Amino acid sequence: MVAVVELEFFLSEIIGRRVYYRSQRIGRLQDLVIVETGKLPEVSQLLIKRPYGQAPLLVPWEKVVVISTNEIAIEAESLEALAQTPAAGAILLRDYILDKKILDMDGREVEVVYDVKLAFQAGKLYASEVDFSRHRLLRRLGLRHLSNFFAQQRGGSTVSWLYVQRLPDDLGSFSGDVRLNVLKSKLHEMHPVDLADILEELDSGQRQALFNQLDPEHASETLEEIEPRVQRELMATMQHDRAARLVGEMSPAQAADVLAILPASDADGILSLMDAEDASKVRRIVEHHDENILLFTTQEYIRLPPQAEVHQVLTDYRELARDKDVLTYMYIVDKEERLRGVVGLRELVAADPGQTLGNLMNEQIITLHPDETLRDAVHAIARYGLRAIPIVDEQRHLLGVVSDHDVRGLKPRLD
Repeated sequence: MVAVVELEFFLSEIIGRRVYYRSQRIGRLQDLVIVETGKLPEVSQLLIKRPYGQAPLLVPWEKVVVISTNEIAIEAESLEALAQTPAAGAILLRDYILDKKILDMDGREVEVVYDVKLAFQAGKLYASEVDFSRHRLLRRLGLRHLSNFFAQQRGGSTVSWLYVQRLPDDLGSFSGDVRLNVLKSKLHEMHPVDLADILEELDSGQRQALFNQLDPEHASETLEEIEPRVQRELMATMQHDRAARLVGEMSPAQAADVLAILPASDADGILSLMDAEDASKVRRIVEHHDENILLFTTQEYIRLPPQAEVHQVLTDYRELARDKDVLTYMYIVDKEERLRGVVGLRELVAADPGQTLGNLMNEQIITLHPDETLRDAVHAIARYGLRAIPIVDEQRHLLGVVSDHDVRGLKPRLD
C-alpha cells in the first residue's frame, strides 16, 4: 500500500523530486505515464531520470511505497529490471500535456495547460483536472507570493479531465528547452527543493553568490536538499560562525549528515560554536554514522502470527508489551520468522475485534538490511516519520528492530 502525504497535489509540485530506493537516492522523477482506462486517466508508471551514464527507470505504480511533493520512495527486488523506457504510444503526462494549448470543440484556442491536478483515490493516482490559471504558471516559476495574490484576486481556472477528449495515439511531445532568469529578489519565495536544483546547475562562483543572499533559515533548508558534493563546496567557503548558524537550524540527524562530509577539523570548529547540548547530540551521531545497524537493534519487540485475532491481542496487550523496547508496532511473522507485515497500535485499536492481523497488516514495510549503517537508519526514520524500523535479511527473516530513540544519539551507549 502506497503512503501518500497529500491526497491532492499538482504535477509541477512532484516533477523533479528525489526518488529513493532502500534509503538510497537513485534519481529524480522525470514524468508520469498515464493510461486512459476510465473517466479519469490513471498513473501507471513513473519515469525516473538517473545520473549521467545510467539508464532511466520505468517504475510501475504498485512499486511506489511513498509519494509526496518532497520525495518518492520505491521498493523492488532490483533496479536492473526497471531500467527501460516507456513503450511506444505511452502517454507522458508532463511531456505531452503540460504547456499544450486547450482547444474548444470548434478548434479555437482557449488557454494553455499550465498544470495538472493529481488526486489519490482508493490506492491509485489519477489526473483529475487540467489547470490553465496564470497563478499556476507563476507558482511553477517560483513566484509563490505573486501566485497567491493572483489566485485570491481571480480564483482558479480549471477543467475536469472528464471534459478532455480522449488523447490520440500520435500525440506529439515538445523537445525544446525553456530557460528562465530568476530575479534575485524572488529567491526567498522559492521552495528549498527547487532552489537546491538551481544551485546544483550553476558554476561555483554563481552558486556561492546566490547562496550567500539567503537568510539563515532558508539557507539551512536549502543546504539539506543539495547534493553532498555541492554541500561540501559551499561549507568549505563559509565562515564557521555562519556554518554553525545554518547547522543549528537543522535537526541533529540532518546536521550530522552535513558535517559528516567535512574534514574533522572543520566539523569540530563548527560544533564548537553551536549550542553545547545540540552539538553533543550531533557529535554522537557523526561519530557512529558508519557503525553497523545490528549494533543498535533490540530483540524486545512484539512479534505475532498472522492468524492472531484483534480482540485476543488487545486482551493480551499488557502482557505482550511487558519489558518491550518497541510498543508502537506489532510485527507479523510466519513460522520461519519471516516478516510478513506490520500493524500499528492505532490501527489495532480501531479494527474490527474479529479481524485477523494477517488481514489488517500493512505489507509495504520500510526495512533495513543487516549490512546498512546507523546513518541509513537515521535517514530512514527521519524521512518516513517512523518510530522503529525492522532489520531483515535477503529471505526477510526478522533479525531485530531499531527504534528512533536508539538511533538519534540519546542512549548512553552512543556516548
